[in-house]
Amino acid sequence: MVETRPTQRRTNSGPGRLLIAVYLLFAIAATSRAGLQLATKFDEAPVAYLLSGVAALIYIVAAVGLARAGHTGRRVALACCSVELVGVVAVGILSLVDKELFPDETVWSQFGSGYGYIPLVLPVLGLIWLWRTRRAPA
Repeated sequence: MVETRPTQRRTNSGPGRLLIAVYLLFAIAATSRAGLQLATKFDEAPVAYLLSGVAALIYIVAAVGLARAGHTGRRVALACCSVELVGVVAVGILSLVDKELFPDETVWSQFGSGYGYIPLVLPVLGLIWLWRTRRAPA
């Protein structure tokens, strides 16, 4: 009798490759933006610029997690996508309610409106992809 193990699709195949590419694109964009802002005008809006740096770090780690595709990579990607979704919703709400809290925009301000709302959609797509590629029940 042949023992069959539940199959699990790899997160770095098919549409996952596009998802990883978008995460890498946003990692580059957010890192560049945050680096420039932190280096040249940190005193103007430190919270906003630090949040952009945090977003950049999350994008980088999420991309690596999705690309690794193993058990640890999936857990890392799941944590990053979850934190990212909570962050973009929280910062989005706060940036609309209290405009003085963020005197300059972050990647997540107004739910990522400056980036075409992709920062709001990206973690949702990431979580859906992780769910769709999960191990099938035995």
